[in-house]
Amino acid sequence: MARYDPARPGTTRHDPARPGTGITIPLKQLMVLTKAELIGALQHETHVLLHLASKIDRTQLDYRPTAGQRSTMELLRYLSIMGPQLTSACVRGTFDMAVYGAAGEAAKARDLDATLAEIATHSATYAALLADVSDDDLRATISMFGNSGTRGAKLVSMVLSGCAAYRTQLFCYLKSCGREDLGTSNLWSGMDAPTPA
Repeated sequence: MARYDPARPGTTRHDPARPGTGITIPLKQLMVLTKAELIGALQHETHVLLHLASKIDRTQLDYRPTAGQRSTMELLRYLSIMGPQLTSACVRGTFDMAVYGAAGEAAKARDLDATLAEIATHSATYAALLADVSDDDLRATISMFGNSGTRGAKLVSMVLSGCAAYRTQLFCYLKSCGREDLGTSNLWSGMDAPTPA
């Protein structure tokens, strides 16, 4: 096998789990994130989002930082479809605007309780959508939105990163609406900070 060169995809390196053995493995077999870890991370995002949503004052659902930004309710409706729809698109390898548009229209008809109920289904939805996706499928190249990358990289950069970004936006909305009590534990762990002893 060729020597490992980080600048040359497809080369090999020594197996880090077996130091000194001289055993090499193809670079393409190395996984930064396992499928189970990806599903777990997406499910954690669902947990954090629902926790933050529980802090919303229902009288402030129309709050928006500026006229051109989504309101709190509009942001929640978007978050109720974004993750599962983009995950489904990554699994298919193509983005279907008609399918996404229909999901968006359905989201517009939901009130807060229905929107939160939809978000609560996301943990099971992610697991189901990714259940039959193999490691080879995650390494396969797909093209979406004008650029190409592996399916796994797209799931991380678009879905996982998108979930983290938009729930942080919701966190900022909450802080702007007076929830100064919210902090790091709420944003990253989806829980209230422990009460000091």
